Amino acid sequence: MTGTVTSIWRHPIKSHGRERLEHVTLNAGQTMPWDRVWAVAHEASKADGAEWVPCANFSRVSKAPALMAISATLDEASETLTLSHPNRPDLQFSPDRDVAAFLDWVRPLMPEDRAASARIIRVPGRGMTDTPFPSVSINSHASLHALSEAAGEPVSPLRWRGNIWITGAEPWAERDWIGAEIKIGGTRLAIREHVVRCPATTANPATGERDLDTLGLLNKNWGHQDFGVYAEVLESGPIAIGDTVELL
Repeated sequence: MTGTVTSIWRHPIKSHGRERLEHVTLNAGQTMPWDRVWAVAHEASKADGAEWVPCANFSRVSKAPALMAISATLDEASETLTLSHPNRPDLQFSPDRDVAAFLDWVRPLMPEDRAASARIIRVPGRGMTDTPFPSVSINSHASLHALSEAAGEPVSPLRWRGNIWITGAEPWAERDWIGAEIKIGGTRLAIREHVVRCPATTANPATGERDLDTLGLLNKNWGHQDFGVYAEVLESGPIAIGDTVELL
């Protein structure tokens, strides 16, 4: 299989905003730079920032769908974020210093029957991906097209909060890539796991409202709840939109 990179995304705060990139350098054994480098621990969380913990410890889209509509812009030099949402004024803040401002901003987006957001954590040396190992997620437009046909409407790629989107594969071919290696631009990755999807993907990325039973569509039409794969970076190097993708 050979294909092309169509888009690259990072999510500086887990479940709280997406940012499109033109290019990025991936580093062996690490998450995408600045992807999920911060995460929002809720009041019932045991996360202390010392090590990776499962996603149940954090405020996230699966429990708070309004978060899906957040977009983000990160100034890497100052580590300052700007968050935007259709129902909130823009917020510019430092996740390491201005936690109170962020909690005030995000509070109206959180359901009243869920544990409230309490603090922002940052684990040294890795992003807080959903996998115990530092991962980069890869998604296929062919699979998205197949899902859109089943849904009877275009399904936004933003629902899946992936890092790298590619063309060139057959629909669902990525499900057979587990254990294989893939070359993307100047880097090489090992495909480790399927991405098993949660209710986060039912939320509309433009409005933050649940409006599509993505999980029901996956299970009914294909008998699984997977969309995309998690990969581990084996060889450091740059990737950019338009780069060649090759399954090795």
